[in-house]
Amino acid sequence: MNDTRSASAARLPVGWVRDQFPALAVSGVLLDNAGGSAPLGRVADRVAEYMRRWPVQLGATYRESAMASALLDQARRNIAGLMGPANAPDPAELVVGASTSSLISRLARSIAAQCRPGDEIVVTDVDHEANISPWRRLEKRGLVVRTWQLNRDTLRLETDDLVALLSDRTRIVCFTHASNILGEVMPVAEITRLVHGAGARVCVDGVAFAPHRGLDVRGWGVDFYAFSLYKVYGPHCAVLFCRESALESLANLNHLFMDDSSGPGKLEPGAFPYELLYGAGGVLDYLEELGTRVEPSGGVPAAFNAITEHERRLSRRLLDFLESRSAVRVMGPRGNGPENLPTISFIVDDKKSSAIPPVCDRDGIGIRWGHFYAPRLIDRLGLTGRDGVVRVSMVHYNTEAEVDRLIAALEPALEAGTQ
Repeated sequence: MNDTRSASAARLPVGWVRDQFPALAVSGVLLDNAGGSAPLGRVADRVAEYMRRWPVQLGATYRESAMASALLDQARRNIAGLMGPANAPDPAELVVGASTSSLISRLARSIAAQCRPGDEIVVTDVDHEANISPWRRLEKRGLVVRTWQLNRDTLRLETDDLVALLSDRTRIVCFTHASNILGEVMPVAEITRLVHGAGARVCVDGVAFAPHRGLDVRGWGVDFYAFSLYKVYGPHCAVLFCRESALESLANLNHLFMDDSSGPGKLEPGAFPYELLYGAGGVLDYLEELGTRVEPSGGVPAAFNAITEHERRLSRRLLDFLESRSAVRVMGPRGNGPENLPTISFIVDDKKSSAIPPVCDRDGIGIRWGHFYAPRLIDRLGLTGRDGVVRVSMVHYNTEAEVDRLIAALEPALEAGTQ
């Protein structure tokens, strides 16, 4: 279901979409969505409902606890449905936590127990630190961390460069599905086959990808895949898919009396935020309803087809403007195919990136500057001294009129010249 390339997708019902996000009615123009999207109204309602009606612990026999347990089992099934509606993972393969950063940190600590000094881990210099720092900390245990570097000429992670890093000591390769700065989608299935062929596993950070395109963790063959639900129109929690065989091999991080336990609980010390998981179950409901509004029997794939085409129109509108300005350099791919996300970063000649967003603030337009927790990428691009990049990160509830407002606000700020 991850093929969202249909050029004939029905148009997104933008008016209905925006009505599903109450915050949009009281906010300015939100174009900083890669840092966290607006939550769905139905998600907020579900969080409040759970807190009002089921203030209990799980696993007991009394009525309220049994009801809460059943509700959260269903919510976990809903999240599994987000990760592959046509071929969903088992809910028991999903670990729930506060953020992708915390979940990958737990995963790294658990995997460390299986490794020996001299074993190798591959990370990139493109990822958010969530998928770099936890692995680099394992160097203190004698593990060797190798870096899959961005190709400075193509501004991509090239698979040939990864091949040169793999060896019989490689245990796991950690990479992003899409850079939260460059916006280009990586060929996850291809990379996973390559890594599995070398006898290693993969850990994919899907945070920047998941708000924009359908997931298919089984189809991609990945071992571990994480994303944050608060960037996919949900509450502030995250989920980590662990393929069953990979999950069962992990060391327990929960209480010692649970050392013989199996399933996601071994990576959920202190349980998980019950009300947030219940609220997150509303994201799948929304996408399914959106899909039926696009096509009567469309479901989630139809929803993402329409989302893809709408986001491509937004991206093209902004890229056409930025590329028409000689003082502007767009970082990353300039194409507008479905492999590129509506996360657009740029720099302006002779200006620090920190000088640009404040120009938009007075017009109620939210964009951002910085390294976006990818300081190694900014350093690789030679932009640390320029305060990183300016980033515009759009999602499907944004409109062409909002992009036009951004363009009008940016225009006077994009003239070349010194600060």
